[in-house]
Amino acid sequence: MSKYHEEIGRQVAAGVDSASFFATIMSGFLLGAFLDWWLDTKPVFIVLGIIAGSIIGFWRMWTIANGDSGD
Repeated sequence: MSKYHEEIGRQVAAGVDSASFFATIMSGFLLGAFLDWWLDTKPVFIVLGIIAGSIIGFWRMWTIANGDSGD
């Protein structure tokens, strides 16, 4: 495989990892927003969801950076 194709592969993998990080934070936010709407407790679960999503996102990035992507 050429150097060009290897570089494109690395960039695509980095983009997927970044999207995964963003998705974990958004999932926490959306789940928190739903729970706040359902339980009428604004903004308790939104804040908790963002914190939980951020922790999970950073943990996922840490595992990827250390070469253990869970595959």
